[in-house]
Parts: sequence; C-alpha cells; structure tokens
Amino acid sequence: MSHRRLVASATILAAGISLIPGLAHAADPAPAPGKGHGLAAPDVEQDLAEARGSTSFASPADRTEPAARKAKAAGSAQAQAADPDYKVGLKAETTSAHGIALTSEVTAGSNQSLDVVIDWGDQGGLEGYNTSGSDVRTTQHTYAEVGTFVITVNVADAVTGTSVKNTVTVTTDGSEFTPYNPTRLLDTRDGTGAPQAAKVAPYGSARVKVGGYGKIPAGVTAVALNVTVTNTRSGGHVTAFASGTDRPTTSNLNYEPGQTVPNLVIVPVGPDGYVELYNGGWEPVDLIADITGYFTRSAASGYTAIDPTRHVDTRTGLGARKGQLAGYGTFSATIVGAGYVPTGATAVALNVTVTNPKDAGHLTVYPSGKAAPTASNLNFSGGQTIANSVIVPIGADGKIKIRNGSWKGTDVIIDVVGYYSPTSQAAYVPFQPFRRIDTRDPNSWKYGPLQGRWYIYMKLSTAYPSVKAFVMNTTVTNPKDTGFLAVAPDPNSKEAYDGGWASAPGSPRSSTLNFTPGKTVPNLVQASTGNYGIVDVFNESDRNIDVVVDVFGLYDDF
Repeated sequence: MSHRRLVASATILAAGISLIPGLAHAADPAPAPGKGHGLAAPDVEQDLAEARGSTSFASPADRTEPAARKAKAAGSAQAQAADPDYKVGLKAETTSAHGIALTSEVTAGSNQSLDVVIDWGDQGGLEGYNTSGSDVRTTQHTYAEVGTFVITVNVADAVTGTSVKNTVTVTTDGSEFTPYNPTRLLDTRDGTGAPQAAKVAPYGSARVKVGGYGKIPAGVTAVALNVTVTNTRSGGHVTAFASGTDRPTTSNLNYEPGQTVPNLVIVPVGPDGYVELYNGGWEPVDLIADITGYFTRSAASGYTAIDPTRHVDTRTGLGARKGQLAGYGTFSATIVGAGYVPTGATAVALNVTVTNPKDAGHLTVYPSGKAAPTASNLNFSGGQTIANSVIVPIGADGKIKIRNGSWKGTDVIIDVVGYYSPTSQAAYVPFQPFRRIDTRDPNSWKYGPLQGRWYIYMKLSTAYPSVKAFVMNTTVTNPKDTGFLAVAPDPNSKEAYDGGWASAPGSPRSSTLNFTPGKTVPNLVQASTGNYGIVDVFNESDRNIDVVVDVFGLYDDF
C-alpha cells in the first residue's frame, strides 16, 4: 500500500503544540508511504495568533514619579527650575511564553534631550536610548525564565540634572511543569472529591479541586489529569475545561454503552482553583480524575520534545523481560541515562500501549520509590489493544514502575516522547480549546473520511518558529477496519509542498492510538513540530476513518 496525502488549510486543520506524545503501535509498521496528491496550505500566522491571544499590562503617565537628581543648592532658583516637566507612560503585552513587548510613551517639551533606560527586572542588564522631545517606542525582551517581573523605566534630563521613573509589573504567558505523585482527586463512585457518591447527571458537570489541594499551590494555570469515564449506559463524550469559563465545543474523550475509557488531559484551571468535567451524554456516568502534575507561571520544569522512541516492548524483551507482565505484577523501567532523558529530569512524557491482554484490567504507571497509587492510566478488556498518553514523575533512582491491575497477563509497550527538566526551555501556553478538523463536517473539511493509507499534513507554526510542540486531542471514529492512527513531524518544508518537490514521509514508527471497526477512540497527543512546523496524521489501515483534532495549547521556548 502507498500513502497519499491531503493538506489541511489553517482554517480547517488542527493546530497544535510543541511535542509529540507518543506513537506506539502494537502492529507491524505499514509499508513506506508513496506519492500522493495535496493542496497548498496557507500560512497560519493569523489563526495561531488569534488562538494564543496575549495579556496586557499598563502603568499610565500620571504614575510617573521623580527619581534621583544631581545635588543642587536647596531653595535656589536653579533647583526650582530643575523640577521634572516630563512623564513616561508604560504599556506591556505578552508576545510568547517568555516574551514581552514594552511601549514607553514619553511626554516632554520639544527638543528636550532625554535619556531613557529600561530595567527589565531580571539579570539581563539594562537597555537604553536617547530621544528628543516626546517619543513613543516599543522594545522587545525575552526572559530566560517564566515568572512575574517589575519593569522600571528611568527618563533623565542631563541638562537639568533631573530624572523620573515609572514601573509596570508583568507576568509571562508561559507556564512550567511540577510533577505530582499520581493522586486520585475525583471518583464519583465512592464520593472522593465530590459532595457525595453519585453519578454525574446527563449534560451536567463534576467539579475537581486542583489549586489549593494538598501541596498544590493556588494560582496554578493548568493541570495534567488522567480522566476516566465508567459505568456508561449510552454514548457520549466528556469535556474538561476551566471553572468560570465558557465550556468549549471540543471533547476530551468519547464513550459508548458499557465502555470504560481513560484519556490524559492537560486543561486550564479556573481562577477559583477548579476544573469542570462535563458529561455530554444523555445518561448519567461515573467520572474519575487522577493528577500527575500541574503548571504555574513560575520557574519549575520546562519541556523537551524528542523523536518518539520505543523504550519497552515485552513482546520482544526490549527494556524489560521478554514475556507478558503477569497479573498484578510490576516491573521497573530505567528512564534517566537511557540515552535521551538526562540526569535532573523530573518527569517523562510517554505513550503507553496494552496489547494481547488475557482479561480485563487496568495499568498504573508511577515513580520508582513510591507505593503504587490507586490512580490508573489506562483500562482494558480482554484481547483489546489500547494506548494512552502518560506524564509520570521520575523516581530518585531514574526509574518508573508499571503495574498490571488485571489478574491475568498482558503485553506492555512504552514509547518515550519527551521529558520535563529545570534546564528545558519550552514553557506551556494553554488556549481556550478549539476544534481544527472534523472530517465528518463538510463545512470544515470537504474531502470526507480519511482514506486508508492516506495522510494529512498540517502547517502549524509558521508565525512562531520557537514552538516545539502542540497539545492536541486526536479522535478516530467510524473506522471501517482495524488499524492505528499515527501523528509525527513531517520531514518536508512548506516550500517543498508548494513547489511540488516534497518527498514522501517515512513509515510511522509508532502509533498514537489503535482502533477496531466501529469503535470511537481518543488520545492526547503532544505533537512535535519537527524542523519545519508541519505535523502529519496517518491512517494506518486499509479502509476509511473519520478524524477529529482539537487543540489545547503549545510549548514555546522563547
């Protein structure tokens, strides 16, 4: 079979976030993709800029105050004349995870020579310029770390020996990650984190307390939760969103009658410290939420995306003893020092796949040196192949542990897709989630289902070359065959596609999610933008599937 390609326009396709959470396939790789047809994809600067937005800060000119002046005779006419007669107003706006644009508006007499010095409030030194009379000027700055900073602008008149200053406090848009030992925050089956043990009503929400829970500080910006829906009696979906905000039209996981479905979500946290989990079905369901880490606008651990790397495969003996993980059995996997995750990394991003399970159960991934938590990362039934993204703290010995919560054996596959570390620069910028592609909707995608062995390539980061990964939720629905969906960076530039000289991408090395006929399957993807900001979505089956991609944020390194 050869691959054919469809190119998604910016107004149609899913934009993303910097990093590619794990492709991990249980099946053999598909044949190398061949040549196909495509449509030129427009630049995405405007769409991405609108999605990201910005935060503004201001300190008007009337807050200007006198600064240091040269010594003059007290009460003299010269001292009286030296009183400042000029002001400076400040406006600042975020431009990236670490970036600020500062506009300084100086009001002064005509031809008055003034020296302007900007102190950005970090260790980056001072920046200055000279102006004659009134002046408006915008200056860009990139902070080495995310956080809150006080910018001070001094304006001095050397002739009169006077100076004035104004300050504005700014906070960068980017957030860094702090791992948290896997902990159950919500379980509606037994009332954990809820007013009482009761299912979530149809079209109702469960509130999950994050900010201020345990050792989690108030003011967290986003949280990594593994959300599971269970005891379902009809089909529906679950949407996670920040408390106090409008519920988005996107979904995080889809379920069918009788299914137990988990999915990792990275979701903004509301000002009150809560996250809402909405039941988009017409029957009540039970919901479970387990935390593995949170994001704050302060220095912690940034993100580094790596090429998805197969680290464990019990079918072949890679990274673990060959043979199925026994019922209620546990094994350790060394993460740090394995060639791609350095010493000092605090957490690792994985795609974990269960295949060939002999019976129903669940899998739990947790840091070495800790007791196995009650939290679970994925649930499975006998014979099922299922994958889920996992973010897990790394133990002090550089290892993680994997526990099989079934009473019979299963094979386990682990792909490493990135890690969090204090030395990593990419910070997370969440969006209000939005849907970028739905092949079922002719108003947004005119080509219909994604055909077998075809792929869609998406230009995502033209305007922001610093973007290293996008956080997206991918969903396959209406599949006509067994197969898997793969998400990977494209080796070609946009110019290569526009010029018709792009080469076919190689066969995907791992899968994002596995599907069977008629089933709807979601999975979170931290999709690396590679060298050119283009991300591919592959249908690795012989028949049609529908694909839905929702975008939640991005990782930006400046």
